[in-house]
Amino acid sequence: MPRTRKPVVPGWFDQDAADFRLLGTRCRACGSVFFPREDSFCRNPGCAGDELDEVPLSRRGTVWSYTDGRYRPPAPYVSDPDAPWQPYTLVAVELAAERMVVLGQAAPGVTVDGLTVGAEVELVPGVLHEDAEHIWTTWYWQPVAAAAPEAS
Repeated sequence: MPRTRKPVVPGWFDQDAADFRLLGTRCRACGSVFFPREDSFCRNPGCAGDELDEVPLSRRGTVWSYTDGRYRPPAPYVSDPDAPWQPYTLVAVELAAERMVVLGQAAPGVTVDGLTVGAEVELVPGVLHEDAEHIWTTWYWQPVAAAAPEAS
């Protein structure tokens, strides 16, 4: 039986889009952009707007901060409690156009030794977990130098 691909958090990205991006929302009244998305009201305390449009966020940004995770994180992260724990790298990425910082895991194989504050990173699709019925999809941040070359 084929497994179903499912985003680990529905609505935060389009796993099937050719131009993979995180999805945020923009307030029509003040222009503020939000991620995670907000669909009910503007989170800007100075705005009473309640009309928000979905917007794809920038695919590239710069490393604002990073750290390694040496503990089992809480849900929605899934891990086998009987398997040895493997550390992972968290990256906070500044998206200049949106004027925000987005947190995510670094791509597999990227460690804190391969990151520096201010380095350019790119959003890439990934798999967080697989089970008998599903492939749980997510996003990762990958250093641009390690990314595959873009088509001309």
